[in-house]
Amino acid sequence: MTYIFLVNTHKKTHTTPRHTQKIPTTRSLSECELFSPQNYDNDPEMKRVMQQFHDRTTQRFQEYDEKLQEKRQIYKDKCDKEIQKIILKDKLEKQMAQQFSTLHTDIQSDAIPTCVCEKSLADKVEKGCLRCAQNLGGVAPGWGLLSGFGYVTWSQYISGIAAKDAADAGLKAGVKVGLVNVVKIVTEVSKGHAIIPAMDWAKLIAFGDFSDGVTLHAIFKNLNNMMNCYLDSGKYSQFSTVVQKLAETPKAVTTGYATQAKAVSTAFSKAKAGVLTKAGNATSSLSTGITASIIAIVVIVLIMVIIYLVLRYRRKKKMKKKLQYIKLLEE
Repeated sequence: MTYIFLVNTHKKTHTTPRHTQKIPTTRSLSECELFSPQNYDNDPEMKRVMQQFHDRTTQRFQEYDEKLQEKRQIYKDKCDKEIQKIILKDKLEKQMAQQFSTLHTDIQSDAIPTCVCEKSLADKVEKGCLRCAQNLGGVAPGWGLLSGFGYVTWSQYISGIAAKDAADAGLKAGVKVGLVNVVKIVTEVSKGHAIIPAMDWAKLIAFGDFSDGVTLHAIFKNLNNMMNCYLDSGKYSQFSTVVQKLAETPKAVTTGYATQAKAVSTAFSKAKAGVLTKAGNATSSLSTGITASIIAIVVIVLIMVIIYLVLRYRRKKKMKKKLQYIKLLEE
């Protein structure tokens, strides 16, 4: 009796191992060269994009060429029509000249047909010049009158703006110099013990009252009004006390600190005079421009009148020749 034993050898550790090479977990630089030239050119997606770009560009250029050809054809047809008109006109003029040259001199006066011929270019220019001369002759004096009134109004407007700008510039310069002198005076009076606060000249101009003029006393007065006793206590108390005393005694400011007061007045006057000088130059240039424009209009009117007279003389001369020709035909 034979026994067959089926032995499972998969779970045994003494089985022979497979001789396979281990796959590395790291990636080398050569494996990541996706955008190298050989891979970049052989990429199917990139080939598709390049082909699509090429097709669209070709289509655009074809459309542009078609439009260009259409426009060229349109302009060519237009030029051909104009050339045909010119050729036809020259032929008609030559035929008319030949017919007039072959006329017989024994034509009766009744046989001369009356027709309305097209006016020549000289006649049209003559009428146009006459019309323009009439309009300019009637309009130019009125325009000069109106421009005179406009110039006066405009100069007054510029003068008003210049005066305001000059006052603002003088106020700004005077306040700046005045604040510098205020610091010097307060330091001198307090013998260097007073602490000077930060002072903004723009706020002093905006909230101050300089209707009586830009003076050193007016600056002290406006500083005192703006402080409004808020600095009487604290580290700025000495500064507030000195400013308050000088604001209440204008004579002490004008007599004791005459040099500083004169510096404020001088700064105000110089800044104001500078702005007024610039405004005067602008007004003079404006008047020069208006005068030049009036002279140009007068010259244009004279040229139009001269052209009209020359064309009128030529028209009369031509009419005389026509009358002489008609008399010869009647004879």
